[in-house]
Amino acid sequence: MFTAASLLEFMPLLLRGALVTLEVTLYSTVLALILAFLAGFLQLSKFRGLRVLSTVYVELFRGTSLLVQLFWLYFALPILFDIRMPAMVAAVAAIGLNYGAYGSVVVRSSILAVPKGQYEAATALNMSPAIRMRKVILPQALPLMLPAFGNLQIELLKGTSLVYLITLMELTYQGMILRSYDSSKTLEIFALLLLMYFVLAYALTWIVRLLERRATRGRA
Repeated sequence: MFTAASLLEFMPLLLRGALVTLEVTLYSTVLALILAFLAGFLQLSKFRGLRVLSTVYVELFRGTSLLVQLFWLYFALPILFDIRMPAMVAAVAAIGLNYGAYGSVVVRSSILAVPKGQYEAATALNMSPAIRMRKVILPQALPLMLPAFGNLQIELLKGTSLVYLITLMELTYQGMILRSYDSSKTLEIFALLLLMYFVLAYALTWIVRLLERRATRGRA
């Protein structure tokens, strides 16, 4: 059972780890969004080479384990190519690349879901492809993307729990450290971890829902 003493004992270290988890989540989300839109647009390109390049990236990172990608960036690159990166950089790169690949499918499918008549109307108004995408297509596609992006954001948050395996001192790592000090407190420690991940995930869900309401405001 939780006691005031156990909370005072565990929470400072867990909160320190939660801050690192939020930092990894924020940086990875930014990278994943950039890659999702870039790869999504490339998959719709009229140039076959760009489509192939995007497809290789998407299938490679969707078809392999995030854990293996983490280990490859942090442990294998220094051995094979003498490329060394801090644990934070490796974590953000692996998570961003992984979820960016999943997000690119969301971007592509949402853009394709915009009715063809919208493209034809924008073309009839003599809009360039860039203006057509920015002014007509994306404003209609973004509300379609947000629910799927929200799900991916929660999965990304949970994926950050793997980075403790490359020695990044995030929430799960701190929990494992506390458990190593006193294994009799395992139940309390993991219950607190469960609660803290739930609070973080619920906060992200609330933010995404707020964005969804704003994106659909004034639309039928």
